Amino acid sequence: MRLFHTSDWHLGQTLHGQERDFEHACFLDWLLGQLKLRQPDALLIAGDVFDTVNPPVKAQERLYDFIVQAHEQQPGLTIVMIAGNHDSGSRIELPAALMRRLRTHALGRVQWLDDGELDAERLLVPLTNAKGKVHGWCLALPFLRPAEVTGALLGDDYLRGIAQVHEKLIAAALAKREPKQALIAISHAHMAGGSVSEDSERSLIIGNAEALPASLFGSEIGYVALGHLHKPQQVNGEERIRYCGSPIPLSFSEINYPHQILEIEFKGASLVSVESRRVPRAVALQRVGPAPLVEVLAQLGELAEPDLLDDPQRQPWLEVRVQLDEPQPDLRQQIETALQGKAVRLVRIAAEYAGRATGEGDDDERLMELSQLRPEDLFARAWEQSYGSIADERTLADFALLLQEVQQEEEPA
Repeated sequence: MRLFHTSDWHLGQTLHGQERDFEHACFLDWLLGQLKLRQPDALLIAGDVFDTVNPPVKAQERLYDFIVQAHEQQPGLTIVMIAGNHDSGSRIELPAALMRRLRTHALGRVQWLDDGELDAERLLVPLTNAKGKVHGWCLALPFLRPAEVTGALLGDDYLRGIAQVHEKLIAAALAKREPKQALIAISHAHMAGGSVSEDSERSLIIGNAEALPASLFGSEIGYVALGHLHKPQQVNGEERIRYCGSPIPLSFSEINYPHQILEIEFKGASLVSVESRRVPRAVALQRVGPAPLVEVLAQLGELAEPDLLDDPQRQPWLEVRVQLDEPQPDLRQQIETALQGKAVRLVRIAAEYAGRATGEGDDDERLMELSQLRPEDLFARAWEQSYGSIADERTLADFALLLQEVQQEEEPA
């Protein structure tokens, strides 16, 4: 049995106001080609399919067009797609009945039966080979929000609620599988020890709670296809527990990530191999600086001029980082003048001001843009400004829970 593992497409994402639809279209075309070439039995999409809970229509069209094309060229392909923390679980599941006719299973939420037991049956997807024989089971674990795993029957401990879901689903899978059938989990979560990018991954950790331990996935699980972290990596060095990473760089901090999908091979219940397939980069992300303004302007002047035969949509996105001693009112004008006739598209200018932080010796204070701050950062700053003290862990935990509830309310009914 052969599987493709991908995640964190973030369809509909914008980069400092610039849409990425062309890049996503190029990735999906490439992925269709890989499906045709390698003929996997299943495609696993581990969450954050969309960038927001209310994605633009074009982003939704991209997803559904891809699913239809994938099914038309490979009718036996099984697709398993789960919701991530950026997704609306309700929206992911909304067309589920139609998608099942295309052998696509869309899981956005966990549900509980009247007796308090997990509805595990809907989270277990049979994985068949080219001959239609069940060779494994996929345990689908969408991003688990507090409201789904806590309550009167489940208790108030969020992490314990998550553990209960894993325990019950794994027990149901073990009861269902037959000899030589593999168990493959697909999950959207922050696992302990994972490496996070600087500014494009929304935190999943509530208050002072730790990231999830890899021990949630016992040795009976042959492979764990993870989503959320955009940098490809193994968890605790385990070959079978992996983040494949995002297919395109979602911020300038991800320029050097090896964007990829993973091809997984099973023989019976045993994992045989995990192979990386690098995604061609349709549009480069390019940084100039940080450096003093004079040096930055000189570097911009050395950038290449456009070739008339090149597609303008493939011109790199450019971030310019300038070190200043004092404000420059015409900073943007100077940079845009230097970029005239250059084969780049400017999307961001970041100014860093030299100065002394109170009581911190020679450390630099840096001017941060609002977009670089997470909601919890803004809350902490506002609290300190209002009350003259740093918010304690309980207060931060309460705010994080409130934020989760607000984000969930944004989802369509």
